[in-house]
Amino acid sequence: MKLKLSDRQLYALVTAVKLGEEVKPSQAAKRKAFSQYRIKDWENAKLTGIFYSIQRRLGLIDEIIEELVGVSPLILDPWLRAALRVAVEVAVFRDPGEKTRAHLKGLAQFLSKKTHPYVGYYYYDLLPRVLEYIPVIDTEEKRLKWEYLFPEWFIARTRELLGDEAEELLRALNGTLPTSIRVNLLKARPGEVEEYLRRKGVSFRKSARVETVLRIEGSFNPEWLFNKGLAVAQEEASSIASIILAPEPGETVVDLAAAPGGKTAHMAELMGNEGRIYALDVDEARIKRMREVLRRTGVRIAEVIKADGRKAPELLGEGIADRVLLDAPCTSDGTIAKNPELRWRLREKNIPKVVALQKELIESAWRLLKPGGRLLYSTCSMLPEENEEVVRWFLSRHDDAKLIPLNGPYDEGFLPGTMRAWPHRHGTIGFFYALIEKG
Repeated sequence: MKLKLSDRQLYALVTAVKLGEEVKPSQAAKRKAFSQYRIKDWENAKLTGIFYSIQRRLGLIDEIIEELVGVSPLILDPWLRAALRVAVEVAVFRDPGEKTRAHLKGLAQFLSKKTHPYVGYYYYDLLPRVLEYIPVIDTEEKRLKWEYLFPEWFIARTRELLGDEAEELLRALNGTLPTSIRVNLLKARPGEVEEYLRRKGVSFRKSARVETVLRIEGSFNPEWLFNKGLAVAQEEASSIASIILAPEPGETVVDLAAAPGGKTAHMAELMGNEGRIYALDVDEARIKRMREVLRRTGVRIAEVIKADGRKAPELLGEGIADRVLLDAPCTSDGTIAKNPELRWRLREKNIPKVVALQKELIESAWRLLKPGGRLLYSTCSMLPEENEEVVRWFLSRHDDAKLIPLNGPYDEGFLPGTMRAWPHRHGTIGFFYALIEKG
């Protein structure tokens, strides 16, 4: 069936894509643009699908634009860039009818009014090449890139890691994970939250691995539960981290990269709100969100500190912590199913910088730890450089460091004793865990 889009619908899409560069999350940009052009309920689903398809394909679309224009689309006028992205999505990846093709031409006038007549002329002259574009797919990596919408280097890396299983992972990353919440035992019991959801007619599944995690199916918004502090938005794999570290009441704990606070709140819950947690982060906006999460959940034992985790030993002292959680800053490729636009922001050349920071942070974490204390190193990346290789490097430097073997609930990592959650195997985000004890 031929795709039918009116002038107004195309204007809404172009505006949404343009706003998507300025307003986060992208859903907010879409809502604002669709409201501006009075998109009705009957047309919203179709346009929403196109908008999110552009987000998933963004890197591929930009490659096509660069091939046609000869320069990176990132240096083009923002309105022109947005219009070309919509045009490529509609013309190359869909089957537009004649009227829709004519309306794509009409975007030239739209651009002339939004920015400058020359921009409209440029778009009008370029559009025939967009409409006639046929991709050349001459390698297996390119086939997979077009089918699964990932950079070629990332596809190659997943094939190195998983062989024939790589396509299962790519399919899972292109899927949609249900909303996952963790019941806050400081304020509620799982049965109470489950009963609330049943009364609301909400379908949900209980996690088989974490008894306080529920997966909500459908479009229900659990904001009321979050506002009351009865639950926290948290993926199963993320909640496993605090359970592995297992902080106990009365202990001193440091959460070295704590915002937005889900793990800090979870550890306070496991500690029965007894002891002390130092929660460090550097991002002011995320810290503000963390303070709100901790307030809502009733956490009384956390001290929030705006500071770089690498400076923590100077701020807090050495050998002061019974437990340290380092959920390290990472490429976050394990979360692509939750953040689809992230895939095109991944840059292989940036990985060494991330790894260097991770190594500095794990050294800082070690200095904080008491003898006999435990450090959990975790990431939401699936790349070995950020995970097993960091742990190997660290263990080779510290004779007093002992890796505590993890035997589930997920699969063993590529370093014996470590653990990995895989999106395609476990139905959650990708995650890595290594538990290290100080001798």
